[in-house]
Amino acid sequence: MANETTMAHRVLIAGVGSIGERHLRCFAETGRTQMMLCEVNAELRATISERYRVADSFADLDTALANQPDVVVICTPAHLHIAMATIAAISGAHVLIEKPLSTSFHGVERLEEAIRSHQRIAGVAYIYRTHPALTAMREAVRSGRFGKPVQIVATCGQHFPLYRPAYRTIYYRDRATGGGAVQDALTHVMNAAEWIVGPVTRLVADLDHQVLDGVDVEDTVHVLTRHGSIMGSFSLNQHQAPNEVTLTIVCTNGTARFEYHNCRWRWMTEPGGAWTDEPAAMLERDTLFVKQANAFLDAIENKAEPLCSLSDARQTLAVNLAILRSAQSGGWESVLEINR
Repeated sequence: MANETTMAHRVLIAGVGSIGERHLRCFAETGRTQMMLCEVNAELRATISERYRVADSFADLDTALANQPDVVVICTPAHLHIAMATIAAISGAHVLIEKPLSTSFHGVERLEEAIRSHQRIAGVAYIYRTHPALTAMREAVRSGRFGKPVQIVATCGQHFPLYRPAYRTIYYRDRATGGGAVQDALTHVMNAAEWIVGPVTRLVADLDHQVLDGVDVEDTVHVLTRHGSIMGSFSLNQHQAPNEVTLTIVCTNGTARFEYHNCRWRWMTEPGGAWTDEPAAMLERDTLFVKQANAFLDAIENKAEPLCSLSDARQTLAVNLAILRSAQSGGWESVLEINR
């Protein structure tokens, strides 16, 4: 239920698969919304509507938009994001788009124009930007506390079948729908890295399908980056036993490290010294998504900027495409040229 002193925002979740269901649950948890959903799969639509007691459920986007939602959260496969977000913005809704922004630049400029001309708020759901430990580390690094950043190193992995057992039958199996490790998992880390040290300007990548059964898309990726003068190295796989994400920023006067799996960041300034830990409270399952929902509602109430703007997400889309292009060409790719 929305707070009685505030007006409930009418929030439409477009697509209620795994991530859409989570957004529905977490926007409802804010207490600031009246929830609606749109889902083409009749059985899934009925199941989710009943599970969360959503009275307003629709089989198609046009009918849903005719009911004038204030916010549309786009949770369909990535290749559908831009067209659906554009239609939603033209209808008068603010839009929060699941990551990645898309699988290509087709339609992106039209979406940007629709957002401008209809004076709507748009954001992209890169969830790492809500993590309290990563946010605190970013503030420390960007304040100059550890000197100038010179290197960023990310090492990441998890056993994807454990966390997404349906991966063989969903969007993940095809790059065209947003599948593969680059667009599914690594994009979160690349977006977080750019948020901290600035945009990737050029890169070279290697990737392959190594382990995952039932799919042919890449499950292992290595990327070397340049963020201007800052050097980067990113390694990710989706088949190892540990579920770990470590992001290290090496600066001229110290080093900072974010450990997602330990819900903390730590720093060291004395050569050969010891880490000083800056722990955050351990997170419940939906904590970051509720924070993200509240942040986007704050943005449409003009209380804050979106956590990840269309511009930021467009840059990360260019990085995704550059990684895939580099893996095919075997050479360095200019991200700046792709993001023109």
